[in-house]
Parts: sequence; C-alpha cells; structure tokens
Amino acid sequence: MFTLCGLVHERMGGDIRSGEVFIFYNRFRTKIKLLHAEPGGLVLYEKLLEEGTFKIPAYNPATRSYPMTWSDLVVMVEGINEDVSKGRQRRLSNLKKHW
Repeated sequence: MFTLCGLVHERMGGDIRSGEVFIFYNRFRTKIKLLHAEPGGLVLYEKLLEEGTFKIPAYNPATRSYPMTWSDLVVMVEGINEDVSKGRQRRLSNLKKHW
C-alpha cells in the first residue's frame, strides 16, 4: 500500500489525502486496485476479474490522469465490459484449475 502512496506522490504528483480515488491496474487489465484516504486511514480495494477486462477511460495528458465520474467508477469496478477474447477465456479457465 505504501508503494502505491509513493507512486501517487512521486510519479503522479498527487496527494493521497486529496479525497480522490487513485486507480492502478495491471497490464492485462484484469486486476485493479483503488487507493483512497479516509479520516481514519488508508483504504485499499482490489479486484481480480475471472473473465473479461476492465475498461479503462481515456487518458488526459494535461492532468496526467484518467478523469471519470462516480458512475463510471462503479461500472468499472463491477467489471462491466464485453471485451472477452477466446484466448483470454482459455487462459483464465486453465488458471482456475489451479485455484
């Protein structure tokens, strides 16, 4: 979690205490982590999709961020995306056999 806080500060130029939700995702877009500060401490939410990929919003280079509305965030966290390739389905079904 503290590594993610360092990324927010050093790479993104952000402040974890700003009230924003910072979103991190893996290169396959199958896992996301949401980092947020609350008055009592830090909150880290992580989700791994069993199939499909997260839909990432358009990048804004001016703000170095992916601006989105709360409803966009909810849709993203719910994993609502129709982009499931056959190769990806096969890899995930093989992975599930080992769980």
